[in-house]
Amino acid sequence: MIAHLRGRLFSKAPGQAIVEAGGVGYDVTISVPTFTALPAEGGEVSLYIYTQVREDTLALFGFLERAEKRLFERLITVSGVGPKLAVTILSGLNPERTVAAIRAQDHATLTRIPGVGKKLAERLVVELKDKLEDMAVAPVVGVKAPAAEDVLSALVNLGYQRPAAQKAIETAVGKDKAAGEDFDALFRGALKAIR
Repeated sequence: MIAHLRGRLFSKAPGQAIVEAGGVGYDVTISVPTFTALPAEGGEVSLYIYTQVREDTLALFGFLERAEKRLFERLITVSGVGPKLAVTILSGLNPERTVAAIRAQDHATLTRIPGVGKKLAERLVVELKDKLEDMAVAPVVGVKAPAAEDVLSALVNLGYQRPAAQKAIETAVGKDKAAGEDFDALFRGALKAIR
């Protein structure tokens, strides 16, 4: 099972990247947001990978952001949504807007995505609206720290309310700007602030 891939970006096109690692070129299916964020060909790239294994296929789906991969994995649990359609959904709406549309039961926004009809939009809402609580719908307000989103996700997973967790992160970064660069330091600081 391939979970992560780092190497030289051999080539890229909308929907596809070939990453050379250890002398092997891996053909990876990617979303449009991942494509636009990739470095120039020949540059170093690091992708989170979802590996699909079937009798006749071994397919790799790559994501620059861990949050995008997590949402992809939730999408493919829905009946009728395979990995290719999940990539299409992520190409049609960024992860934050996808999560917001599902949680708000916004069928109109979802049906604008190619391949998503009224019935599938309804199924996405019914099957996922209560399973996306831990998915960030917006960046941590007021905090530009690299570790902020991961710490926010961890605190929400521990059962803290999102607004309280955001406030604790802001407080921790306010006390120590360097803490925002390191997950452990920011997590400890936010835990102290939230209690």
